[in-house]
Amino acid sequence: MSLSDFFSPLTPEKFTPKQGFYRSQMGLKVSFYLENFPDLSENEYDIAIFGVLDDRAAVNNSGCALGPDYFREQFYLLHEGAFNSRMIDLGDIKAGATLADTYVAVKTVVAELVRHKIVPVIIGGGQDLTYAQYMAYEQLEQKVDLVVVDNKFDLDEGDETGIAARSDTYLNKIFLHQPNYLFNFSNVGYQTYFVNQDSLKVMDKLYFDVHRLGEFLSDIPSVEPVIRNANMVSFDISAVRSADARGNGNATPNGFYGDQACKIAHYAGLNDKLTSIGFYEFNPAFDSGSQTALLLAQMVWYFVDGFYNRKKDFPLNPKSQYLIYRASLNDGTGELLFVKSKKSDRWWMQVPYPTGMSKNERYHLVPCRYEDYNMAVNGEMPDLWWRTYQKLL
Repeated sequence: MSLSDFFSPLTPEKFTPKQGFYRSQMGLKVSFYLENFPDLSENEYDIAIFGVLDDRAAVNNSGCALGPDYFREQFYLLHEGAFNSRMIDLGDIKAGATLADTYVAVKTVVAELVRHKIVPVIIGGGQDLTYAQYMAYEQLEQKVDLVVVDNKFDLDEGDETGIAARSDTYLNKIFLHQPNYLFNFSNVGYQTYFVNQDSLKVMDKLYFDVHRLGEFLSDIPSVEPVIRNANMVSFDISAVRSADARGNGNATPNGFYGDQACKIAHYAGLNDKLTSIGFYEFNPAFDSGSQTALLLAQMVWYFVDGFYNRKKDFPLNPKSQYLIYRASLNDGTGELLFVKSKKSDRWWMQVPYPTGMSKNERYHLVPCRYEDYNMAVNGEMPDLWWRTYQKLL
């Protein structure tokens, strides 16, 4: 089966202004699937955008399947930054006969793009499509660090016996899926009043990393190491406050500001490990003056800008480009090793594999902050080190 079987070609008239595009606008910098499906094996593209026209499992947000073309109207009007785009818009995956059919299409497309070293940018659709995005890594037989930007945990009780999920239960499907390819899960921006306390206990028991909105509102750079740890990112537009993004049936008064959402997307683009990203739950039916569509377009623009400004300092090679720092613990149990990139000034912490766990490597590298190093210098064990070590057991 060809990937073209999953897509419907684009109709440029839907998102092209009457006067056409200026030479510097993204509308003339991105290639489009119009008639003949592109050969993705020719190393012509770095990033592929595609929409998913399925919102059957989007809870309280019917209509978000219509989002992709509204996003395109705004994105292709933006001017190219200080980068040379090698991007293609593959069009849209139509809703399958069943939701499970849509999942098969999404996971197959994502897996194939990643195999060709092309980063998929998914414009949904409901956030349940994150499950299909994750399933692509099962096809690739690759362990996954998943980061979700959301104001809650989508762990509500539901029927987990079927193939399909719901936008408020899909994490159950990911956590319980066998074989398990999930190494770590991180939530960015949850709001405590939307979260069941039992869910917090589950996250703690599994040594997952969850971060309240308040941790970042006055210190958005502190989200960067969390994002830098991801192979895939799922961004629910409801994580942005309604004043900046009302185009969502579940929009709420509090959340990230629009510029902070763009910064998070930029951090995702900068991440050398990241191989796919999805932006979900944008619903034009609730939008006002195309404000949310424009914000989403700007978020994707910042992601692209980050991608073309990657530092390529992970994995750590050559070693001459890095500095090693050691810190001794107060209890005398040993020392912690930290690595700093001379190129980007970013930090990693070395967490040793338990004996016999890895034949090829002695350490697992986890992104961290300078503050983690300072904590270790003062003799304290960073919580990030301990949680990572427990996951390696």
